[in-house]
Amino acid sequence: MPSRITAERRAAARLHAAMRRDFRLFLGLVWRKLGLPKPTPIQFDIARYLQRGPRRKLVMAFRGVGKSWIFSAFIAWRLWNEPDLKVLVVSASKPAADQVARFVRRLISELPVLRTLRPRAGQRDSASAFDVGPARPAKDPSLRAVGVNGQITGSRADLILADDVETQNNALTAGARARLSEQIKEFDAVLRPGGGVTFLGTPQSVETIYAALSERGYALRIWPAEAPSDPSIYQGRLAPFVSRRLAQGVEPGAPLDPDRFDGADLAARRASYGPAGYALQFLLDARQTDAARHPLRLGDLIVLELEEAQAPNRLVWAAEGPALDDLGAAAALLGLSDDRFQGPAERSADSAPFAEAVMTVDPSGRGRDETAYAVVKALNGMLYLTRSGGFEGGYEPETLAALAEIGKAAGARRCVVERDFGDGMFARLLEPAMRRAGWRAALEERGAGGRGKERRMADLLEPVMAQHRLAVDRAVVVADAAIAESAPERALFRQMTRLSRLEGALPHDDRLDALALAVRVLAPALSGDADRAAEATRARRLRADLRDVRASLRERLQGEGGLGAAAAARRARLRARRALQGSASRRRWTK
Repeated sequence: MPSRITAERRAAARLHAAMRRDFRLFLGLVWRKLGLPKPTPIQFDIARYLQRGPRRKLVMAFRGVGKSWIFSAFIAWRLWNEPDLKVLVVSASKPAADQVARFVRRLISELPVLRTLRPRAGQRDSASAFDVGPARPAKDPSLRAVGVNGQITGSRADLILADDVETQNNALTAGARARLSEQIKEFDAVLRPGGGVTFLGTPQSVETIYAALSERGYALRIWPAEAPSDPSIYQGRLAPFVSRRLAQGVEPGAPLDPDRFDGADLAARRASYGPAGYALQFLLDARQTDAARHPLRLGDLIVLELEEAQAPNRLVWAAEGPALDDLGAAAALLGLSDDRFQGPAERSADSAPFAEAVMTVDPSGRGRDETAYAVVKALNGMLYLTRSGGFEGGYEPETLAALAEIGKAAGARRCVVERDFGDGMFARLLEPAMRRAGWRAALEERGAGGRGKERRMADLLEPVMAQHRLAVDRAVVVADAAIAESAPERALFRQMTRLSRLEGALPHDDRLDALALAVRVLAPALSGDADRAAEATRARRLRADLRDVRASLRERLQGEGGLGAAAAARRARLRARRALQGSASRRRWTK
């Protein structure tokens, strides 16, 4: 009997020693204690990465894989091996962080192998902070849980777990993401030398704060629930486990963790979440979510080289229109994923002068905003953005003079200033600058209009772009891409593609606001059918040509006389009349 007991103790000691060396064995013990099946291959792979991965890492795994539970077990395992370790658990809210702390405390209470970690009399032992038994006295508890907006400063930690700090609520807008990004930078002030930070999370947008972590030295691994059809969207960050499965020939869409979620289960979840929700939560792909959240897309524009005074009489957009590959880098810089600039699928050979041309100005004071402008022209039911830009100054003489010179050079016949700044003071200051520059344009003011700014801009621009009524001069795109390299938040097309109807969606929206004001001013020019408008323009030009022919022939008849000249005049009038009738026939055919 003693020998058998001794053998059992030796076996238990060997098992304990093995579990101390390999977190995966400890995880299997925890799963058995919780009454769960054996950990799946992906769960074991995540566990191995937590133990052996770099000190700064980001784990993205599909919803339901149990990553929070795995990491809670990892905290208990680390404390078992290093009782003086200081752990800080941070989540989007304090209750969520407390749940992790309570789970770790429960493991310490219920697992016999962890009984030495149970807090002793006089040690801290609460739902959000506790000490482990062998820990030496210290200012900081062995584990502390806090919300990301809570008091992090002043703590010291060897291990920081950031569990889903980014949520839909705190990452919907660029401003909210900027605040969250600043908050997590505080981790570096809390972390002890040689310590580590692990993020567990799901991206809430393509602009997720997690994307910037790789630039700050964090390693990122992604475990989607099913084999992706296009692995390139993960930019080489798929976990090696997933890459090996793809190399083995697993079919796209096949479940990668069938012991957890088989094909039928994933199909049911896809139906429940919807395509965008499923892609976000189970494929870790935020592109569809962003497409639904941000209504304005670069691909709805028509980009071409424009002349200053005229444009093609007719432009046609098509979904399979020619992509401007030489602007691919600009599209990647300015747009969201998979967006692109494209040229017209068809354009008429003839051109016509612009019917209207307006320059709009969104003034700024001495704050962080720009004094932004846009020059938009109209022809045949289409709008053409020919110039866009901004100045850091507000009402300085240099800014006013530059605006007047731009408007004059662009041939703008109207200048519209948003009235909200200084109760109309900006327009009164701009007027003498326009006179000095010799820019004879009608100057007027307009209020910004009701509703929130973001909703107002989206409501103005979305229908125009969705109907592909906005064309853009290629030079505007090139200049905007150059701006985005140094000040991306100032670039017009980044403001355009990041706009949502939520208040505070953009940190800067000045250039987009100027464009939206121009669209509102020129809204009457959008009424009617663009093709009919183009035919009407051709008809007017033919009538004008006919009048010129008649006048020329009258001069010749008066100067030369004779029947030959009269016959030539009749033939010329007949040709012009037939051309005019042909244009009218084409209009009837297109109705």
